[in-house]
Amino acid sequence: VINTPSTRTANFTDSGNFQKTNCTSTIPEVLVVAGGGAGGGDASGNCGSAGGGGAGGYRTGTCVAMPNGLITVTVGGGGAQGAVPGTGKPTGQSGNDSLICGVMTSTGGGGGGFSGPGAGTNGGSGGGGSSIPGSGGSGNTPPTSPSQGNNGGTGRTCGTNDGGGGGGGSGGTGGNAAAPKAGDGGAGTANDITGSCVTYAGGGGGAARTATKGCGGSGGGGAGGGPGSTAAGAGSANTGGGGGGGNRACAVGAAGGSGIVVISETIPKCASG
Repeated sequence: VINTPSTRTANFTDSGNFQKTNCTSTIPEVLVVAGGGAGGGDASGNCGSAGGGGAGGYRTGTCVAMPNGLITVTVGGGGAQGAVPGTGKPTGQSGNDSLICGVMTSTGGGGGGFSGPGAGTNGGSGGGGSSIPGSGGSGNTPPTSPSQGNNGGTGRTCGTNDGGGGGGGSGGTGGNAAAPKAGDGGAGTANDITGSCVTYAGGGGGAARTATKGCGGSGGGGAGGGPGSTAAGAGSANTGGGGGGGNRACAVGAAGGSGIVVISETIPKCASG
């Protein structure tokens, strides 16, 4: 008799349930990415630029102990787009947590600071600060080991040449705004658990009024709003990317990207040989 194990990969892009195929199955690897935070806005027409949303928390595990019964899997949505112009000064909404119930939780990314002034929100990765200026939010909140994310960048005031800070990413901090450019979103992290190499959890870029907008971080981060009527970019779905910050001309920050949960299972089998 020859032992010929097989591998099954359960890829959750929406919430659902998971159960091991049998009691002898093992879980060699899991990936849990939370929803990204939304970029901040400038909904009251302030002369400023908002910060990018932080990426959703990025966590992996190997040789994971998992019960044999049915387990709830929750995939966190991205932080929703902020208020429409004229209705307030919205800090970007934070992303929602993703989790394998009782096994592992990743925290949603922090929202970007609004231009009024505003600091970025803490989260899996922190949101970027506004240009008034505001400080970046703290990443890896609550703390995990290894870290699930990084801090957001700080915004910068410089007349019309201001910029918001970039949201933090799982692989790097959000960029600080520095004339003539807003902060870029922090880089994400590549993972091949699905069989393809995909980068997850990039931060959103900071907005700019007349300067160069911040780029989204690799791993689904959206670009910040730029001069004129250039709208902020949303975080990519099922990457946990942060949304880009909004500027005065195109005031609404963009939504964060939804998260993802992937579970790899090894199933022992016996065959004659």
